[in-house]
Amino acid sequence: MDAVSPNGAHLSEEQRERLLAEFSASSYEEWRQVAEKGLKGAPFEKKLITRMYEDIALQPLYWPHDVEGLAHLDALPGTSPYVRGATAAGAQAHPREIAQTLLYGDPVEWNKALQHDLAHGQTAIELTPDTATRTGRDPDQAHVNEVGINGLSFATVADLEQALEGIDTTQTPLFIDTGATSLAITALLIALTRQRGQTAANLRGGVTADPLGMLATTGTLPLALEAAYHDMAQVTKWASTHAPQLFTIGVHSHPYHEGGGSAVQELAFVLSTAVEYLRAMQHRDLTVDVVAPRMRFGFSVSGHVFMEVAKLRAARLLWSKIIEAFGGDTPAQPMTTHVKTALRNKTIYDPYVNMLRTTMEAFAGTIGGCTSLQVGCFDEVVRPPDEFARRMARNTQLILRDESHLDQVIDPAGGSWYIEALTDAVARKSWALFQDVERYGGMAKALQDGFPQEQIVEVVTRRDANLATRKDVLVGTNMYANPSEKPLEAHPIDANAVYQRRRDAIVDYRANNRVDITNKLSQLINATAEHRWEAAVVAAWSGATIGELSQALSPNTDTLPSISPLHPYRIAQPFEELRDAVEAYTSNTGARPKAFLANMGPVGQHKARADFATGFLQVAGIDVVTNLGFASVDEAAQAAIESGAPIVVLCSTDENYPEIVPSLVPQIKSARPHTAVLLAGYPVEQIEHYQAVGVDEFIHLRANARQILARLLELIGVAT
Repeated sequence: MDAVSPNGAHLSEEQRERLLAEFSASSYEEWRQVAEKGLKGAPFEKKLITRMYEDIALQPLYWPHDVEGLAHLDALPGTSPYVRGATAAGAQAHPREIAQTLLYGDPVEWNKALQHDLAHGQTAIELTPDTATRTGRDPDQAHVNEVGINGLSFATVADLEQALEGIDTTQTPLFIDTGATSLAITALLIALTRQRGQTAANLRGGVTADPLGMLATTGTLPLALEAAYHDMAQVTKWASTHAPQLFTIGVHSHPYHEGGGSAVQELAFVLSTAVEYLRAMQHRDLTVDVVAPRMRFGFSVSGHVFMEVAKLRAARLLWSKIIEAFGGDTPAQPMTTHVKTALRNKTIYDPYVNMLRTTMEAFAGTIGGCTSLQVGCFDEVVRPPDEFARRMARNTQLILRDESHLDQVIDPAGGSWYIEALTDAVARKSWALFQDVERYGGMAKALQDGFPQEQIVEVVTRRDANLATRKDVLVGTNMYANPSEKPLEAHPIDANAVYQRRRDAIVDYRANNRVDITNKLSQLINATAEHRWEAAVVAAWSGATIGELSQALSPNTDTLPSISPLHPYRIAQPFEELRDAVEAYTSNTGARPKAFLANMGPVGQHKARADFATGFLQVAGIDVVTNLGFASVDEAAQAAIESGAPIVVLCSTDENYPEIVPSLVPQIKSARPHTAVLLAGYPVEQIEHYQAVGVDEFIHLRANARQILARLLELIGVAT
């Protein structure tokens, strides 16, 4: 673009060079000297370089030399290695799908909510089956909390028809995450499609199996892993011929992300899973060019925007290289990515902050180039989201698309020295960890030996420590808490009622004439491998239930895998336990725990530490009584005693504490022996002396807030 002078005239090349000559370009060394001078002696590496959980050091400034030699920089959108996106025209030619999950267990209720949301901006359907359905059991074969809780309960074609009434799945893509195997659920869907007079060739979406993802989450599977691979191959082979728009294999990062893993771990384990599936399919005579386009990758994204953008870009880069290494053609190299906002950083307290979190996560997913996006509801960790919560989540995507116009630029992150360098760093770290898994013998073997679990536990330990000391901030939870907020009402689902209703429905369904169904199931059991798939669809169309289909398709469950699962890790929980204890105490006693600030001296002497102490205590939901300061120790002691507060915090300066603490603390302890006395600050040389006169805790910037607050609540009789 030509340079323009202040009066609007274009500058000649000679004028431009003369202008630039007047301003000398600064070097990195010159900038660093100025930056270090501004730090006033503080170490550059400590203050300006950020160490991430991915063991990547974020620089404070990125330069052209940081991206020199990166091979992917010359690639354009829609070209290998697809860092800049799978399609040349980006979201303008292939609009990003707006997806949502509906957590209704009853097919009729689920359909009502779906109809509403599709009419108000949703463009793709994410159907999450309940636990019973995902494990191939009818409602009366499962436990109460496995039916209709956190997913849709459906066992027959009739159930699926109710759930999808009025929905044309040849126009609106439908994605069903089926768990370990998709064979029975796919048979139900294809039977419904035929019942409607449609063909599978026009179906859009996916019925995807991710057995290793389910194994990592639950620790076991409803069938042997080899049987799951056999089913995966059968459905994939059928879909490649009869349902070309249907994904059949899911590869999800959610177990690793929600388990607390880093972006590098998440990406490495996802790629290892995908490679294991590729090899399993190759062993069953399917080529990489058939299998790779049937894979749909699911990623969770959370708070660090640029790390998440880099993760998604690095995923496409590495997947392209993997497919190339497997001998796949160029059309098989693009990665289809579904992004959902994470649960691990969502909070029960101050829940409306979750809207801000999901907005930034949706931004990261969009800038990162996802194919489809699912924004979680602000209250999803508290209760089943209602229409308002779903609308807020949906409108987040609509605003990013229609008001912020993020889809109008293809790969806006491309060319950023920061993001390109970070993309490369994430890719290199992930590839190294991926190779470690390969040396283990693949993802299944690594999970069996506990390798991913051990890796993630190390990161979780670091996260816990950083959250406890508030090095990592969770707004409204471990910092900037609001103790006077009114918690959301939970509105829990009546699990027993849902279970009974669904159980009765399937029992009544089976009471009808079953002769034809029994015959079709017998034909399925005796079908050869060549005719097994069609026999399953015919049995489903005839009325077989998902439990009957699953039993006929996978009767042998003697060799079920078993591993140590990855448990969902929501980082707010340790602090929420403190708040829960205080809320329960307040409800039982009618009074919230109270802390009195013994502010000493004029405002300038105590205000900084009084403000710090207030925020520190409010994290646990404690009410804080403050004041403008006391001129004498006796005055402060009398006010503290008369307040009746079980907690007193001394707020002043380290220089003044030697004159205050030895006199003030004994007065308080003498009058009220069980008072918990805290001191704001950490005067190292005086710690033992102050403890000897009665100081119970020291609160300061590096303090372990979680531990101190837990001990404090115990001291004042609040059970945690």
